[in-house]
Amino acid sequence: MSALLEVSNLEVAYGPSQVLFGLNLAMAEGEAATLLGRNGMGKTTTLRAICGLQAIKAGSIRFAGERIDGKRPDHIGRAGIALVPEGRQCFPNLTVDEHLVAFFANRRAAKDAWTPARVYDLFPRLQERRKNLGNQLSGGEQQMLAIGRALVTNPRLLILDEATEGLAPLVREEIWACLARLRAEGQSILVIDKYVEKLIALAGRHTIIERGQVVWQGASAELNADHAIWQRYLGL
Repeated sequence: MSALLEVSNLEVAYGPSQVLFGLNLAMAEGEAATLLGRNGMGKTTTLRAICGLQAIKAGSIRFAGERIDGKRPDHIGRAGIALVPEGRQCFPNLTVDEHLVAFFANRRAAKDAWTPARVYDLFPRLQERRKNLGNQLSGGEQQMLAIGRALVTNPRLLILDEATEGLAPLVREEIWACLARLRAEGQSILVIDKYVEKLIALAGRHTIIERGQVVWQGASAELNADHAIWQRYLGL
């Protein structure tokens, strides 16, 4: 598989406070991967840098061979990266329909493109609430909408920050099933979440960061076999 995302020696600072120190991360086309670590270790900062929402201090970020660090978020979005942000961030005054129609784009002219209708097939609950405003949805429904909103941009890489945070157990299972379906269809996925067992089942490769540095990278079988890593870096 060809390289899709390459993050090299990434450094990010908020004013005088440096958050990332020489972070390296790579993904192949069609791969599902995770970014793991305790809270406050730099996971969200990494995703924000990839999406152009946070300036970098040093290093480089390449997507599909193009250097994207320093590019505006809209350029990065058009290049094929879609973010499902922590907290969902649905528009309170737009209906479910309006969210999906407003974000729909098929820039690569994919034959099996994600459309609002296809999102409703993935999440029937959204179909039932298609005329509801964003602020009239439950937390789980908002997360489904946030995923659907990202999918209708037809991204090459789907990034999810805290994919199931704050969701009821049944809704969490629905989200995991959705991600497994996307992975099976060949969608490239990079996800942050705290449920390591679910992530091991979903993804093939994992990166753990501690205080803004990569401390472990490896495959699911390796992570599953060494629970000392969980205890040391994930607090599990």
